[in-house]
Amino acid sequence: MDSLEELLEFHWMMDMLQTVDVGIVVLDRDFKIKVWNGFMESHSGRLPSDVRLESLFTLYPDIKAEWFAQKCRPVFELKTRTFITWEQRPYLFKFPNYRPITGAEPFMYQNITLSPLVSATGKVENICMMIYDMTDVASSQKQLESLQVIQFERNQAKAR
Repeated sequence: MDSLEELLEFHWMMDMLQTVDVGIVVLDRDFKIKVWNGFMESHSGRLPSDVRLESLFTLYPDIKAEWFAQKCRPVFELKTRTFITWEQRPYLFKFPNYRPITGAEPFMYQNITLSPLVSATGKVENICMMIYDMTDVASSQKQLESLQVIQFERNQAKAR
């Protein structure tokens, strides 16, 4: 592959990372932000240039540093992925629900995947955090649970 082809391939790969409908944040071992893609920009209102090399915990003080570092420890040390689901914690980043007309939820429910980024030396110096919007799933599940409670109460009333 010649250098022009490599440059063109690099360009479309970067465009894909910017436009994919998943949040992508790359963090170093000090939890400083290295990459902040278009999903994160549009939902947070923060430009990549404004967050680059800033501490995640300075920008988002609601994220408890000790808890998050504990979640990331196996990613850095064991080169394994870890997960945070919306059932465990509704969100990591309190983004507004961007579908306010169709959804009754005030914020975006999120699933998070933390993946190691292994360097050429074989060490994990950075991790990739992927943020998935789970609002539709969470809202549907909450509605289903609500209907189940109503049905249970009706069945109880009939049994009396």
